[in-house]
Order: sequence, then C-alpha cells, then structure tokens
Amino acid sequence: MPYSFNAKDAAKKCAAWIKDWFEINGKGSNAVVGISGGKDSSVVAALLKHALGRERVIGVMMPQGEQPDISSSKLLISHLGIKSLTVNVGETVKALRSALPFEPSVQTATNIPPRIRMAVLYAVAQSHNGRVANTCNLSEDWVGYSTRYGDAAGDFSPISCFTVQEVKAIGRYLGLPKELIEKPPADGLCGKTDEENLGFTYAVLDKYIREGVDPEPDIKAKIDRLHSLNLFKLKYMDCFKYE
Repeated sequence: MPYSFNAKDAAKKCAAWIKDWFEINGKGSNAVVGISGGKDSSVVAALLKHALGRERVIGVMMPQGEQPDISSSKLLISHLGIKSLTVNVGETVKALRSALPFEPSVQTATNIPPRIRMAVLYAVAQSHNGRVANTCNLSEDWVGYSTRYGDAAGDFSPISCFTVQEVKAIGRYLGLPKELIEKPPADGLCGKTDEENLGFTYAVLDKYIREGVDPEPDIKAKIDRLHSLNLFKLKYMDCFKYE
C-alpha cells in the first residue's frame, strides 16, 4: 500500500503530546525555542503555540553578528504572536575561537555556534521557568546532520520522528508562510545549503526512509555510511557498568 501522511492528524496528536508532556515535566512552565526562520523551528514554534498558547512560548533569535535572513525569524514571531528575545552570539563565538590554543578544524568551527546557541537557550529557560524544545527532524538525525550538545540537544523533541517532507506538510496545515516552509536549510556559515553539503536531497532521503526506495548506489552507500557513523548521537552516552 502506498505510503501516505496525514498532516492534520499528526499535528493534532503532536500538540496533544506536547501539552501532556508539560503537564508532567513542567506544569505551567514556558516553552523556549530557538528561531532560525527555517521550517523546523517554525513548525515547532507553531505546534508549541497550539499546545500551550502563545503566552507560554518564547522564541529566541540568535544571530551571529549580521544575519542576512533574520527577517525570516521576525516574520515567524510576528505571524505567531509569540514572545521573543534576541541574543547575538557573534562576539561569544569569536571569543571562544580566539581562546583556543590551536586553529580549529572546519568541523569544529561549524559546531561552535550551535553549541553556544544551546547554552543561550538554557540560560533563557532557567531564567524564565522554561523547557527547551529540540527542533531536529528525522531526516537530519538519520544522517547525523546536527550538532551533538548543540541543536541536537533539548528537553523534549516534537518533530524528531517526522521527515523533512512531513514537517513541511505539517507547516502547510498549520498555515505557516510558504517562504518559511520552503526556505532551503543551510547552516549560514559555509555558503551552501544542507543538501549541497550532504550530496543528496531530503526528498530522496525521505523516500528511502519511509518507502524503502533505493537511491542511486553511490547515494545509498553514502546515506547508509552516515547513518551508521552517527547512530551514537541518537542515544544517551554509553557508560561502564561495574559488576
């Protein structure tokens, strides 16, 4: 039977799950979410609003110096009518890089900003009776396209079991502006989109995950290798058990 996805049903059940989670893990507390202006943070913020009400959602914008697409983040916050804070992480990123007694690798330099941003989100949460929302999706997690203890962290994860195509479908159902849903995901650092960096599209990846449709052999091998290498990111750290 062909795979189908009911965005309305998924959105309603996810919002109910969020509401129940807060009843158990933070009754009356706020939801804190980093707002990048992309589909994932937009959909998560919209689900939080539906579950908790706009007065309990705090969107945090965290530009690194000048952010050319900051207007997308502002558009989302205005569209949802949620509270917001802006914390510019540019100088903090520079300070940490200059404090390192070595030249950071490209991967290190790429991962420093999201880890600093996560520190900001927890600072906001601890000062505003909040819980931090993770905004990773299944497709990104599948191939390890997230930063451990950076954007891969959080207290609860509303969309980590949804693929990119499913997240977009939920966003359309929730009435989010098209420019936020269709905005090509990018880290904002290297000048390339996520798909250009990965070497394949999320549409191809999602069909492989959900429908078992094999991509070209070289792409399949790359996806399988990335998935295997990054499985450790999706679990708690291994620990020695002394007996």
